[in-house]
Amino acid sequence: MKTFHNPHHALHQGRHEMFRGRLVACHEVPARLDHVRAELQRRALGSLHEPVIDDAALDAAIARVHDPRYVAFLAHAWDEWVALDPSNAQRDALPSVWPLGNPHAFRRDRPPANFAARLGLYAFDAGTPLMAGTWTAARSGAACALAAARAVQDGQRAAFALTRPPGHHAGPDFFGGYCFLNNAAIAAQALRDAGRARVAVLDIDYHHGNGTQTLFYERADVLTVSLHGDPQTEYPFFLGHADERGAGPGEGFNLNLPLPRGTGFPAWRAALERAVRAVADFRADALVVPMGMDTFEGDPISGFLLRSADYTTVGRLLAELGLPTVFTFEGGYAVAEVGINAVNLLEGFWQAA
Repeated sequence: MKTFHNPHHALHQGRHEMFRGRLVACHEVPARLDHVRAELQRRALGSLHEPVIDDAALDAAIARVHDPRYVAFLAHAWDEWVALDPSNAQRDALPSVWPLGNPHAFRRDRPPANFAARLGLYAFDAGTPLMAGTWTAARSGAACALAAARAVQDGQRAAFALTRPPGHHAGPDFFGGYCFLNNAAIAAQALRDAGRARVAVLDIDYHHGNGTQTLFYERADVLTVSLHGDPQTEYPFFLGHADERGAGPGEGFNLNLPLPRGTGFPAWRAALERAVRAVADFRADALVVPMGMDTFEGDPISGFLLRSADYTTVGRLLAELGLPTVFTFEGGYAVAEVGINAVNLLEGFWQAA
């Protein structure tokens, strides 16, 4: 298995995030990736690579998923933030004003010249700080996803995009949930563009991949499946219900399997087995797995009860599909254990494959 790791990930290191009315230390930290990489090296599971993608190909892959106006905003956001006030260089950018989704309340089609207003236009929460290195880190992460998709297309059984910031909450023109560019969607679209007729995205993060669902919701060529905390009580709250099945040509090609806080491995495994059957019934040609490890019982911001040993079984169940598979690193905030849990899953997959 090839792992493509992001050499620039630590440039994105937030000072604070907003949580229930107060600034708290960020849960999404560089050590998350460092622990996974160290565990991969300790077990000698496959080979580690930095992505080698030319700029034009990377820009094209990002543009296949994200709105050009949004991408341009991300590329220049930090410079605009500092231009507002030079002292802003010492603090992260967080939004403070948002348009509602109702078009009769606020317009979204005419981005304001004011930077703070545009920051809110493209963000859906105040918990995703943007800083000097965010764009470089996110763009390099997209390169990891594209490199992993290419490796699978070239014959690898599986490849892992080990990157942060994560991606599955990022939509065509919005960021949030610590995510800016949707790495899983970039990989899925790259596989489609390379000739895979049907691609499945099976998201196993604790939090619903609202960005990925939004991107593919009206398409029949990409099946999106997610098992996650019930949005009645769990972030991101406003998407991820079981009655969301796709729209237009995509009707029937989105499957959400929300589960209550406190779900243990037996019930979670049953949901995963249902998800795997849906992918098999779809007759997918390739699989992308947004690999969130925040289903772990010790995760500080989540609520499932999986144990470290369970992830080996998860990997084996995913391998039973027999599909070329791209994994993208998503959540998982029990930092000390995230490396063991992630590599358990990958090792279980590889042994079964």
